[in-house]
Amino acid sequence: MRDEVDAHCARLYALHSSHLNCGEGCDKCCMDFGIFPVEYYSIIEQASKDLTKGQQQTSEMDCPFLVDHRCVIYAARPIICRTQGLPLLFMGEEGWELSACELNFNQFDFGEFHQENTFPQDRYNSRLYLINKEFIETLAGKPYQPTDLIPLRQLFQKYLKH
Repeated sequence: MRDEVDAHCARLYALHSSHLNCGEGCDKCCMDFGIFPVEYYSIIEQASKDLTKGQQQTSEMDCPFLVDHRCVIYAARPIICRTQGLPLLFMGEEGWELSACELNFNQFDFGEFHQENTFPQDRYNSRLYLINKEFIETLAGKPYQPTDLIPLRQLFQKYLKH
């Protein structure tokens, strides 16, 4: 699924390149997101040597893996981090809502967004939820509920002790 998300995001980045101000060093959207256990364990598996490169943050909202404006676990970053900056379409309390970075799409008519040029966040979140639900059933002692989210800082703190 992560490869599919990356391909979808790459298509949207190409489509919207003239409106995107994202680039190396831009970290406005980098924060301590809560992630499903399946992503937590995936990051441990894929980026264990990089987890110790994180740093203690001054704010609880700061991502501990953002060091000198660079993500030290970039290749293994969670899905939510892969989609940031893009126009995200999701179901809100009052119907369909659109979210986009305030640094992007400054000269864009938001009425021009539609299903083909936005990221369908709910579709992927639903799939990730189901994958996570299946994954946590395989863990000894079943330590998580399907809706549990683990802050990224908890991942950093685990490896800080090693």
